[in-house]
Amino acid sequence: MRPRGVITRGTTAHNRLRRLDRWLKPPNHPQPLVVDLGFGADPVTTVEWYDRLWKQRGAVRVIGLEIDPQRVAYAQSATIPGKREFRLGGFELAGLKPHLVRAMNVLRQYPESEVAQVWRLIAANLAPDGRFIDGTSSELGRVASWISHDTRRPVTLTFAVDLRTMTTPAVLAERLPKALIHRNIPGEPVHELLTALESAWRHCAPYRAFGPRDRWRRSLDTLAGAGWPVRETPARRRDGTLTVTWSAVAPRSGPMAETAG
Repeated sequence: MRPRGVITRGTTAHNRLRRLDRWLKPPNHPQPLVVDLGFGADPVTTVEWYDRLWKQRGAVRVIGLEIDPQRVAYAQSATIPGKREFRLGGFELAGLKPHLVRAMNVLRQYPESEVAQVWRLIAANLAPDGRFIDGTSSELGRVASWISHDTRRPVTLTFAVDLRTMTTPAVLAERLPKALIHRNIPGEPVHELLTALESAWRHCAPYRAFGPRDRWRRSLDTLAGAGWPVRETPARRRDGTLTVTWSAVAPRSGPMAETAG
């Protein structure tokens, strides 16, 4: 089976994807198969994800896929047969039927016009109850965003940020997934969300003496009060994430407008 896709830059770093890994729930399956799609020039984030999944639920099989044969060969030293493996593969998922796919910092390097087609290809190769993540993160993982999908459609958009280093939520715009980064313009829902979040953050400035986690919580409370479909429960609104339903941010124009339904 010929791998589908093109070779990307492959940059990675220790703990770059830790915020996503904390957010992701392991598959609810007796023998879960998980794929790290496009693990990059070094398998470090695949190894870290494997370790985190094992601590959460025990037995899990993680397979890292890369379209670059040299990267696959380099990663073989990190193999644990039957548990953590590395193979040649792309958006076709190498013929596997995984329960969970993580595709971070992959589609950011593709044209916006190709994203919906790639989403469909990945979804078609998931297990019947599978899901996948398409997202982007900063080089050190302090700012990230991702879209969670099931086999039929996008489900949610999540932002994650290191509140200790963030000065303004405006930094989130720089790390939007490819499906949304060109839609951060007036008239588009994601622009309205980011504008509302920035306004809520400023509105909650009097509470900064209580720390950024409390100010973030109050900002999310403000968004929810304004009608935004915030998915975090009140108890989880201090963690530096913001999750909303996809329908609230789906593009109104451009090649991704078809995903709004």
